[in-house]
Amino acid sequence: MSGSDAAKWEGAWDASRYEELASVIRWDGDGLVPAIVQDAASKDVLMLAYMNKESLRRTLESGETWFWSRSRGELWHKGATSGNTQRVRKLSYDCDGDTLLIAVDPAGPACHTGQYTCFRNVVMAGDSAAADSTGDRFRMLGTLESTIAQRDAERPEGAYTTYLFEKGVDKILKKVGEETAEVIIAAKNKDNEELRYEASDLIFHLMVLLRERKLPLDDVMAELERRHLHPKPKK
Repeated sequence: MSGSDAAKWEGAWDASRYEELASVIRWDGDGLVPAIVQDAASKDVLMLAYMNKESLRRTLESGETWFWSRSRGELWHKGATSGNTQRVRKLSYDCDGDTLLIAVDPAGPACHTGQYTCFRNVVMAGDSAAADSTGDRFRMLGTLESTIAQRDAERPEGAYTTYLFEKGVDKILKKVGEETAEVIIAAKNKDNEELRYEASDLIFHLMVLLRERKLPLDDVMAELERRHLHPKPKK
């Protein structure tokens, strides 16, 4: 089972292809396969659950995640009662066919505790200084993207990011416009301290906008790379 085999299922919710996919999955003795759920935009791992053939079929048909509860012995549609559904963006299986990876657009927290991700208990984390020494200059952008995704899912009371998401895209766009103007003013004033501050505000609000539109930062990076590799000729 090659990577290209897995890739062919991206965005395909054709129920007629269910049998083909189910036949290449290595189900365990209980007819289950673990499914890792990942935020399609931030790339954060949200949860681990199990699927059987029926929950896989329903996931493919509906475009939202369905699982098999081992404790309750029944199918469950993620978010059916809480409203925290997960719209599937991509479904892949690993090289052995014994694990699924599901990239989703989450409509709220993934964890039953009300938190963005189930994996909040950090045992070991890399040293930020070490990351900087290896040339990861833009590590903070990934951290910021994850934090904004968490705020979007959990909507903590009193948080500024919560306020922006609840006010909606028009408010976010207004802030992007305001911060753009502030950047222009700072640059015209030749004040680099002010420019640094306002540019940080602009980047933050732009990333909130990307999250609201469910556009991963990776897609923007890919577009920049495409332009770098294939620059438009000057007219």
